[in-house]
Amino acid sequence: MDRKATKPGSDMTRRKPLPPQKTHAEEFYYLKQMNSKTPMLIVMHDGEELRGCIEWYDETCIKVHRENGSNLMVFKHYIKYLLKDPAGEAL
Repeated sequence: MDRKATKPGSDMTRRKPLPPQKTHAEEFYYLKQMNSKTPMLIVMHDGEELRGCIEWYDETCIKVHRENGSNLMVFKHYIKYLLKDPAGEAL
């Protein structure tokens, strides 16, 4: 038996706890944008751009409400990035 690992004050007892698996940052961001109906620009991996407000989200997708077009359900893994729409078209 290795006495070093069980000795009080050893490296094993002084380790920092692991960070939480879920920070809720994504949930906070989506809820903030949904509640304020922020116009968003969503850029897909292929370069296509979608504009609209996030109406709903879950683990795998978001629903985008668009003023000039049909509403869309977009899978998150196809999204390259999203940001507040610089054009700022209000809905």
